[in-house]
Amino acid sequence: MGELVEVPGLSVIESISKHSLMIAKIKKIILATKTKYQEVQIVEFEDFGRGLVLDGLIQSTEADEFIYHESLVHPVMVTHPSPRRVLIIGGGEGATLREVLKHSIVEKAVMVDIDGELIEFSKKYLEFMHKGSFYDPRAQLVIMDGREYVKKVAGKTFDVIILDLTDPYGPEIARKLYSREFYREVKRILKPDGIIVTQAGSSFFYPRTYTRVLNNIKAVFSKVREYWVWVPAFAYACNFVTASDALDPANLSSRYVNEVLKKRGVECKVYSGDFHEALFKIPILISKFSKE
Repeated sequence: MGELVEVPGLSVIESISKHSLMIAKIKKIILATKTKYQEVQIVEFEDFGRGLVLDGLIQSTEADEFIYHESLVHPVMVTHPSPRRVLIIGGGEGATLREVLKHSIVEKAVMVDIDGELIEFSKKYLEFMHKGSFYDPRAQLVIMDGREYVKKVAGKTFDVIILDLTDPYGPEIARKLYSREFYREVKRILKPDGIIVTQAGSSFFYPRTYTRVLNNIKAVFSKVREYWVWVPAFAYACNFVTASDALDPANLSSRYVNEVLKKRGVECKVYSGDFHEALFKIPILISKFSKE
């Protein structure tokens, strides 16, 4: 474990596919350790500022985390007319919780993460991401396996469920949270007019894995939508999938989205009505050269 160690010449070399790499130079190592569940590094990148790296994969950085977190959270939050009870599984940085709590209508946001040590590191070193959201009176933090938590929750409890997970082809810790069985359990605790969203990796570089996740969701929910955003620190377009039996984010107009954001007091850096409309009009990218 180290803090603020100068490391000239050190870089994160991250696989973005089976045959492509991204190299990001590191300025300082703030923390390097291993929890019960995963390797954790908090570093300062030359191009991206402070960032979180789990098991060798960049999760969030100071320069662009808002692109990922706003895109993950707000499309489903705005789609639901009254998202008072929200469940987040994963999201150890606290930034997803931050975005959820921007909606003044939220009464309770439960965040479940298996790695309590990571949460403590985030509280100490990633304040610019969580911005105190862990301490909001509407927030409830549960240190627990997300699958086990969902199994124990009573049916029809949440309006919105957000799965902020590591990639489906990434660490073993999250892979079972992309299964058909898990989505059935998620649906069980979702209210009939509720909606979910999951991070779904990269359709471009991992089309087979992405398609498997998408088909698992389609087997459980009747209204499924896909979208993606470019995240510079990931060096790829990150995919998301929404699912519901009642709500469809693709039906919302730019004007409606802006009105909801204003009414709830939500301020964003990139997400807006126009951004929302664009998300659901851009075709999903799949590389014909992928050898996944």
